[in-house]
Amino acid sequence: MGVFPISPGQSIGILGGGQLGRMLCLAAARLGLDAVILTPNRNSPASRVARRTIVAAYDDPDALKRLAKLCKVVTFEFENVPATATEILNGLGAEVAPSPRALAVAQDRLEEKTFLNGAGLPTVKFARVDSEAELKTALRRLGAPLLLKTRRGGYDGKGQIWVQRASEAADALTALGRIPCIAEAPADFQREVAMIAARGRDGEIALYPLTESYHENGVLRRAVGPAAASRKIVAEAERIAATLLTALNYVGVLGVEMFERDDGALLVNEFAPRVHNTGHWTLDGCTVDQFEQHIRAIAGWPLGPTAATHRVEMTNLLGDEADAWPRLAREPETRLWLYGKGGARPGRKMGHVNRLSALRK
Repeated sequence: MGVFPISPGQSIGILGGGQLGRMLCLAAARLGLDAVILTPNRNSPASRVARRTIVAAYDDPDALKRLAKLCKVVTFEFENVPATATEILNGLGAEVAPSPRALAVAQDRLEEKTFLNGAGLPTVKFARVDSEAELKTALRRLGAPLLLKTRRGGYDGKGQIWVQRASEAADALTALGRIPCIAEAPADFQREVAMIAARGRDGEIALYPLTESYHENGVLRRAVGPAAASRKIVAEAERIAATLLTALNYVGVLGVEMFERDDGALLVNEFAPRVHNTGHWTLDGCTVDQFEQHIRAIAGWPLGPTAATHRVEMTNLLGDEADAWPRLAREPETRLWLYGKGGARPGRKMGHVNRLSALRK
């Protein structure tokens, strides 16, 4: 365990300066811990509430050396951190949590699906696609249509395109930049659900209530927790999350997105090795929210209770929707979270609201 648990007054590092980093900073401060941000962006949402900010590229050796000197553990708020950054930090004696292994798996959609299946977790059928010939083979083997995705990068619906027939193969690959891809068969499902889960340094696992999520144009629009679901569905979602945490030897919070099929079975869509948008409802709906839980886990503290105290409907505020803050602030059942971003543009996440109601019996 070495330096763990990290004591109040000490610092944790965060790679990334967006809204997730901002809320991690706020959670750390509540526990008496300081946060040091490394981000290439000046005046980022997280840096405005952090103890210190280092403005540099994520793989800048000098910046990482400064971060490692200040912090014994470093986490990240998004999964596209360069792998070299985690390697450098480890070499400097700073632990990275979640582990570089979890990061590497999540960064490559093909490796992610392969890892999930290897752990006994169900996904849609998929195929590696590095060429037009491989895409045409996938269409014959898996059927049409197929969802073609870049293996790396892409989020909120970016980096993907539907392919209906073999004649579209060349154009589809060109549209995605002719880089390594994965083709996925469509999922036959009735709704999307998610599980926020945590694992501590001692192997303790904490699972949050199941969340029902709603996407528009590839972007999460709303999330409701706890979701109305049968005990069978909840138990299966918990099994999937716990299996994944253990298989990755994970430390921290992760989000697992799943499809609930018409027959009641669950398919894993993807996982994120970090706090997750579908878990924002826990900020006002659970005893200990996902951000505090993540800080507890990486710092080597005991995990906190995850019981729901309210039913919450979380809605992302996109673009100029955040301009409605005066009205939203007047709603007694609404908790308003704004991220301190400038330059609202269509589709950009500027904040979210949590609308509280009594738990359903």
